Amino acid sequence: MSDQRKHISQLGKDDGVALKEAAPKLKQPPLYKVLLLNDDYTPMDFVVKVLETLFHLSREKSTQVMLHVHTRGMGVCGVYSKDVAETKVEQTNQYARDNNHPLKCVMEEA
Repeated sequence: MSDQRKHISQLGKDDGVALKEAAPKLKQPPLYKVLLLNDDYTPMDFVVKVLETLFHLSREKSTQVMLHVHTRGMGVCGVYSKDVAETKVEQTNQYARDNNHPLKCVMEEA
């Protein structure tokens, strides 16, 4: 048998070399900040209630975030995956509308 034919017949046979597949490289999905925007009409106690109820923050942390929103124009309520952030924004905006307040909530990539 010629060397070329011998080589071809050996293709696909186990030559004792173990090959390890490379593990796929996974990256974490992006996170999103949920932000409350200040307005001059929504009562501060309503904002605290939103933060306690929808974002599960303590009374103290809710008050801190509310004051940050009031003094700086916006504040972070939490950082979440995209789906959770979208849900929090929609729940907050709907809750504000249902209670006749102009409070707005938005999200941006963290």
